[in-house]
Amino acid sequence: MAAADVAAASLFGADRRLCSADILAPAEVRARIEVAVLNFLTALTSPTSPAISVLPLISRTSANCNMRNGLLNDVSSVYLSYAFSKRSLMREGNAMAFVRGGHVLIMEGHGDVLQDPGGGEAGQPTGVVLQAPVRLAQVLQLSASYSVASSYADVVSLLRCTRQSLGVMASSRGALIGRLVLHGPDEEQIDCSILGASGHAITGDLSVLSKLNLSSDARYIIVVEKDAIFQRLAEDRLYNQLPCILITAKGYPDIATRFILHRLSQTFPNMPIFTLVDWNPAGLAILCTYKYGSISMGLESYRYACNVKWLGLRGDDLQLIPQNAFQELKPRDLQIAKSLMSSKFLQESHRAELTKMVDTGKRAEIEALYSSGFDFLGKYITRKIVQGDYI
Repeated sequence: MAAADVAAASLFGADRRLCSADILAPAEVRARIEVAVLNFLTALTSPTSPAISVLPLISRTSANCNMRNGLLNDVSSVYLSYAFSKRSLMREGNAMAFVRGGHVLIMEGHGDVLQDPGGGEAGQPTGVVLQAPVRLAQVLQLSASYSVASSYADVVSLLRCTRQSLGVMASSRGALIGRLVLHGPDEEQIDCSILGASGHAITGDLSVLSKLNLSSDARYIIVVEKDAIFQRLAEDRLYNQLPCILITAKGYPDIATRFILHRLSQTFPNMPIFTLVDWNPAGLAILCTYKYGSISMGLESYRYACNVKWLGLRGDDLQLIPQNAFQELKPRDLQIAKSLMSSKFLQESHRAELTKMVDTGKRAEIEALYSSGFDFLGKYITRKIVQGDYI
């Protein structure tokens, strides 16, 4: 590969186009909020056509999305370029215009928190749980399809600072268990190898997660799609047979679970990460979110992306599953498959698996492996890892 091609494919080459969200001190966040509000009010009072297209809201669409590859590691992530959304307040039937007004409420809420004299140290969020989503609820009722999470994503795109800088406490469904000790700043220690099957609940406070010290003698990290499978493996104490850490977001990955997984990958760079998902388009979409991030969070994806490997369930494992366990692909499955096929970051081995799903018109869940016995799943995982049977 020519030097120019290496530069273009690398982190450094992409940085010339990369638009990212920064971790900022509270004072700088306040300054960006004030500038954004002034721009918003200026646009509203325009003597011509009131619009908010003058605000630098980074476009979160596939057309503005590309892949960034690390030069010094094998982690790739979604990134967004400097292209801006243009939405007019004058467009007929555009309820989103009212939601844009909700941005001001959100940012005012953040401004109140960030100016709290009892807040955190410079460069750290105050840790106060914001009330802005509650204040915004009435505005959002105008557009049922537009969630509070989407509004926060817009604020990140507008201010180009991370959720952590905004002091946002994300909702979290995640849990972890296994050969890991969490050391808190107050000297509290949590040994995740002696917990019950539900594991340790991952807090949604990213500031708390960032301050944890992690220690482990594990050799592997295993990301499990489903909580039921996670709890079954925890009950079997898989981590005592195979030195590992088990982690789950109980479905589609939330920010906090991705955050702590990324911290684990950075703290233990030689510990491979494997994913255990259903053999269907949604399972592959979950894997890709852990691996690359998402377009909706493209400004922050590189802060959460991990080099995860697909352990199972895959096409080569289908002979282990009884025929009556297969289900027909649903319209939602086909919709996800179409979206994945059109993406720019699906690697060829993943694309081949997805093509096989669509061609057969079938899907299979991890639970189908229990047809060979309740202890089979642990043996399946161990065998595939030892034999290097993953992609």
